[in-house]
Amino acid sequence: MKQIIILIILFGYACLVPCEASEYAVARTLAPVLNSPDFKTVFGGASGKKLKTDRCGQVRELEYIALPGSVFRILKKQRAGTVDIYEIETDEYTTPPKVHLYIDGRFLKPVLAAPVPRSPLQPPREQVVSALRSAVGSPYVWGGNVLGGVPELVTWYYSDVSYNDIARLTLAGLDCSGLLYQATGGWTPRNTAQLITYGQGVDIAGKQSAEIASMLQPLDLIVWNGHVIIVLDRLTAIESRLECGKPGNGGVVLTELSQRMDQIMRTRRPANVWPGGKKQQDIFVVRRWYGMK
Repeated sequence: MKQIIILIILFGYACLVPCEASEYAVARTLAPVLNSPDFKTVFGGASGKKLKTDRCGQVRELEYIALPGSVFRILKKQRAGTVDIYEIETDEYTTPPKVHLYIDGRFLKPVLAAPVPRSPLQPPREQVVSALRSAVGSPYVWGGNVLGGVPELVTWYYSDVSYNDIARLTLAGLDCSGLLYQATGGWTPRNTAQLITYGQGVDIAGKQSAEIASMLQPLDLIVWNGHVIIVLDRLTAIESRLECGKPGNGGVVLTELSQRMDQIMRTRRPANVWPGGKKQQDIFVVRRWYGMK
């Protein structure tokens, strides 16, 4: 079929292109990435006032929030009312097995050629530590990595919402790896599946809790597949915990490092490297990443 060439005006740029030619896109702003194409059910619902959550108040369809400048490969496009929903891939996020990623096209700027990937700079150590401390008390949000949330969600998906509900409806908050991701400006990997092999391993196998705690340095990661705890300083750890049923369902907290190590070792044993193969349930590793190439 003969392609119809049309003049498209995209975000201030005019170009003569085939109407289905774009294979790439760049995030114009903060952009929620879901594992479902049904954005309307997740955000707003039939009433335009609800956020789809589980019994712990979490949006399990949310994978993460892409940062401005993130690059995507467009796999498919589908129409949902007046909105285009794209199935995408990105090098910035490791997709769990059999999971597909989707994004609302309004967050994207389509481009015809592969764009330059987003290239954040590693922030100074003091800046990362300060950003971590500033997050204390923030709510736990599954898939969340933006303290202030995504304001466009209110404009595009909700109607007549209370001011007190805006933070929750716009996904303002952090999960465990999202806490580190926001503190580093997207320098670090976004999920624990990547963090378990990130940086360099610290030799902790066979050691006792107090000995391991004495070896840890600021910004070391105590991590397993499913959770990460960040060493804030020689005495303190910081993490974002999901505590279903407690007020707020958890959030970002500080704990005494030695105490947290004791808690971990009641149910897990230290390993030097994360083993391949099936998911391990009873081990943890320490990864040292800051300043490492």
